[in-house]
Amino acid sequence: MESKEVLAFALKAISDRHGEDTAAYDMQGYSILADYYVVTSASSNRQLHAIANAIVDEAHQADYSDYRIEGSSESNWLLIDLGDVVVNVFTNEAREFYNVEKLWGDGKRLALKED
Repeated sequence: MESKEVLAFALKAISDRHGEDTAAYDMQGYSILADYYVVTSASSNRQLHAIANAIVDEAHQADYSDYRIEGSSESNWLLIDLGDVVVNVFTNEAREFYNVEKLWGDGKRLALKED
């Protein structure tokens, strides 16, 4: 599956579960680890896990099984590694604290359609 297709189903899942302030970065040519990095916020720990579960559900619907999730049920940050697409889901406070987007400053921020 192409990385753009993986990005599309991840963004759909985030949108379906009302992820907030979602940003996606095209890191092709800048990172050897992934083509795209995505970050989104959740207003609660419960929503954070709902977003991650929705991404996994979309992966299964797309018959895509190359993923791993880092974090626990108590985490305020979950990382979903989809191979060439890495998704970070944070609570609002954790996103502000870790500020991982500064790591992707060389990448191109993608324009995402607003719901």
